[in-house]
Amino acid sequence: MRSTHRLASATTAIALTAAGLILATSSAHAATCSQSHLPLPDATCQPGAYNPDVTQSTIKSTICVPGWTKTVRPPVSYTTPLKIKQIGEYGYSDTNTADYEEDHLVPLELGGAPRDPKNLWPEPRYGNQSAASKDSVENKLKIAVCNGTVKLNAARSAIANNWTTALSKVGIG
Repeated sequence: MRSTHRLASATTAIALTAAGLILATSSAHAATCSQSHLPLPDATCQPGAYNPDVTQSTIKSTICVPGWTKTVRPPVSYTTPLKIKQIGEYGYSDTNTADYEEDHLVPLELGGAPRDPKNLWPEPRYGNQSAASKDSVENKLKIAVCNGTVKLNAARSAIANNWTTALSKVGIG
């Protein structure tokens, strides 16, 4: 048990050290993604991407099945290094990874691509329209898609273009 705990601690320390090196390297360069669109991502960096397995005809066996997103959600071993890299790409002065959610622009709940960097971005957890605000929009859109009120493509398009206006764009907000 102690060996396992020591191994886990050592692995975590190595991962955090490597992450720090990645962050130090990427933050030394000029930002390649703009923060000027916040609370939205820079569309040139993260335009969104779809999971090809999720279509209007497959929603009853994919996104509308309780717990389905857990089957496609990428592990933190993938998202944390990506978050660190993208924090540097956005040139955020706050580089504390806990202050960001590596969020799917097109959420998994609407069949967003789970691992595509074009669909993942470091969304701030602070501000008037934070990551938590987007979560409620995602949930309302998923419910509307699953109950047939809104078509999948309309919901995806609306949230990818501007999650802050997505509900009104599809007529449910």
